[in-house]
Amino acid sequence: MTHPNPFHEAERAAQMRAGVGDVSRWAGGFVRDHLPDQHRRFHAGLPFMVLAGADPSGHVWVTLVEGEEGFVTSPDPQHLAFRADVPDDDPLAQRFSQGGDVGAVGIDLATRRRNRFSGRLRPVPDGFVIRVVQTFGNCPQYIHERSLARVPSSPGPVRRSDALDDDQIARIHAADTLFIGSGQHEGAGAASDGYDASHRGGAPGFVRVEGRNRLLIPDYMGNNFFNTIGNIMADPRVGLVFVDFATGGLLHLRGRASVDWSPDNAHDPDAWRMIRVEVEAVIDRPAALSLRWSRTDGGARKLRVVRKTVESASITSFHLASLDGRPLPRFRAGQHLPITVQVPGQAGTSSRSYSLSGDPQGGEYRISVKREDRGLVSRHLHDALPKGGIIEAGEPSGDFVLPEGRGPVVLIGAGVGLTPILSALHALAGTGRRTWYLHAARSGRDHAMRDEVAALVAAHPNLRQRVFYSRPEPCDRIGRDHHETGRITAGHVLALGAGPDADYMICGPAGFIADLRNGLEDAGIPPDRILFETFGPGA
Repeated sequence: MTHPNPFHEAERAAQMRAGVGDVSRWAGGFVRDHLPDQHRRFHAGLPFMVLAGADPSGHVWVTLVEGEEGFVTSPDPQHLAFRADVPDDDPLAQRFSQGGDVGAVGIDLATRRRNRFSGRLRPVPDGFVIRVVQTFGNCPQYIHERSLARVPSSPGPVRRSDALDDDQIARIHAADTLFIGSGQHEGAGAASDGYDASHRGGAPGFVRVEGRNRLLIPDYMGNNFFNTIGNIMADPRVGLVFVDFATGGLLHLRGRASVDWSPDNAHDPDAWRMIRVEVEAVIDRPAALSLRWSRTDGGARKLRVVRKTVESASITSFHLASLDGRPLPRFRAGQHLPITVQVPGQAGTSSRSYSLSGDPQGGEYRISVKREDRGLVSRHLHDALPKGGIIEAGEPSGDFVLPEGRGPVVLIGAGVGLTPILSALHALAGTGRRTWYLHAARSGRDHAMRDEVAALVAAHPNLRQRVFYSRPEPCDRIGRDHHETGRITAGHVLALGAGPDADYMICGPAGFIADLRNGLEDAGIPPDRILFETFGPGA
């Protein structure tokens, strides 16, 4: 299926400037004009929504609206409806009363899931309705886990100014989360016209304040869509909101932004770019929300590296056991493990999430990590964390998990995307469920865990595997090292004959997933039978 280019001219320019190529080649299948059923259910279960838009003067703002349980509903895949009381001191109050373009992000801080969309808002007698124009999911990186509570609402007096005061600067320096709104209108009614709301997160202090009217926001590795940066290149007007999770306060800022493509990384080596915001107006709304959040440690505990195994030219596995001797919490095949490490030379700790690649019944955790040249944490794990080393980890989490049932399963992984797929293969080995394992690698040097998979397949008659090398080396042999030369296509998957009642789990680069998912859906595989998770750049 050919999808229309979902990006406007400035987004495409940002993608080319960043060197990620023609993102529309694969991203058309990720950016949709409707909400899949899983996203409709996700938004309907949230207690708040983040929205971006413009005031009557065209200035961009971001706000949060909240409601009682079930305040958001989805009558059909192209609409979300919600009931919320929007006070007059909300910077987007007139946008709510008059309607117009908005960007939105739904985020569940307890599970670290999020989904973004843009659309057209209009007021209705019992609330508001948004007609969805563009939507896509996001990865959980940089989302800090928090538990939620609700208290009686008692907003404080609103303060307005054209610069930040000392208390507001201190709150920003302590923040680990912000939401940024941006927009552009290229014209001709393109789907990419309108506004975008985006989450940004990092260690406390990741946002720097320079004076009373300038912020520096690091731009980390992301989905390669460059929605925010593309919008800034087209229209520098932006809005920000910092949430005081302990008090429910909202600190709204608006201003003009620019992008530093080659920042000084001394403050934050994870930053690929830096967004500079010149603050023009501040609205401080104490206790604006009745919601309260508290940071959770996710069951954090110290783990020891009991083995460190080189799996391929770029992937190394870390076998982890509890330092205190207590049993590790169980995990489901496909889930990831959030870890925190102290990288020498860094002021604070760094957190990442890596898929668990081992047997869920194995009694230990195993993460298999690809070393990225610009990956601060992956380089530390590969180069500096020895056997016997200590890391801190939370409890396994994530909803990319092996579906229950007795029907066929097709497991597909590309590169280091094999990690959750291999865990699922372990879980399926003794069940009798008919299972195919498809793996894509460049060559034998990059083919991780080949002996482990071969042993599983040989020992369990319900398992089958097919291995694809896209760039085999002269020493790689078809039939011995791999079964096919080239890339995995939807045609290869359909030829297995698993059918529309099978469950398909796919993990790999975003373009790889988009091609497979689009081809499977075009062939009649129901979308809710296709589970996917991206990794690395483009995740």
